[in-house]
Amino acid sequence: MTPSVLAPVLHFVQAGPLEIFALPFMWRALLTVAILAIAAGVVGLFISFRELEFVSDGLVHSVFPGLVVGSVIGGSAGLLPGALVAAILAAVLFTLIEHRGGVGADAAIAVVLTGLFSLGVVLVSKQEGYVSELSELLFGRLLTVTETQLWQIFVVAIVAVAIIGFTWRAQLFRSFDAAGAQAAGFRVLRSDLALAIAVALLVVAGVQALGVLMVIALLTVPMAASRLLTRGFALLIPVAILLPLGAGIAGLWLSFEWSTSLGATVSPGAVVVLLLVTVYVLAALIRTARAALRKRRAA
Repeated sequence: MTPSVLAPVLHFVQAGPLEIFALPFMWRALLTVAILAIAAGVVGLFISFRELEFVSDGLVHSVFPGLVVGSVIGGSAGLLPGALVAAILAAVLFTLIEHRGGVGADAAIAVVLTGLFSLGVVLVSKQEGYVSELSELLFGRLLTVTETQLWQIFVVAIVAVAIIGFTWRAQLFRSFDAAGAQAAGFRVLRSDLALAIAVALLVVAGVQALGVLMVIALLTVPMAASRLLTRGFALLIPVAILLPLGAGIAGLWLSFEWSTSLGATVSPGAVVVLLLVTVYVLAALIRTARAALRKRRAA
């Protein structure tokens, strides 16, 4: 590299976070994380209350063949439509399987998600350079999010949050008392379908940036950590938003520093998820320590 090319890079390596996030690709990545953090905080509340982490994981994996088909047909412009169709179909299918109930419901979901994910792998392997394409679909392209993709993520996230907003009372009632919600006149199946579609939309919004394997962490870990850190219902969503936002800022900055100073290729999405998991572990340790302290004082 010539000195004229190296000069801007060296400048930002020695700069602070504010200057680093002034780079166009960095602020787009940060804005993407912020949008997804806000939407995941709202939708993740009912994922946690309803214990739908496994179903959410199934939706993430089921989106994969839609991403592949969309990429094959329309390139990068086809990712969103392909993922959207696959996500909504999977959301409806998983909701109907859950309502069918029985011992085999979880097994049926597991079979569907592994089958669809395997189908996606087979489809992508038919393409030239499928190893790099598979890696991008699995781990995301956070630093290469375009303005068009950013607007797509924003619109899809807004729709997901709007669905939860319009069905808020039904979702809250359903989470704590399904029989009571039905007796009160709420249509449980409709509420479940609305939540599943909202989760599917958020999966579609996040999968372009974070990838198939990492978007599940954004849907589940922040709210799980929030429930460990606070007992107040009003604080659950704000805390669940602030945690991934803080992890996003730190993760993007760290990945930039490591990539430029050490010459290592570091996935920013992976760093963000690792930081989120670290926060969850620390929250669990704090919760355990508090419980032990209360027992000791009671004794």
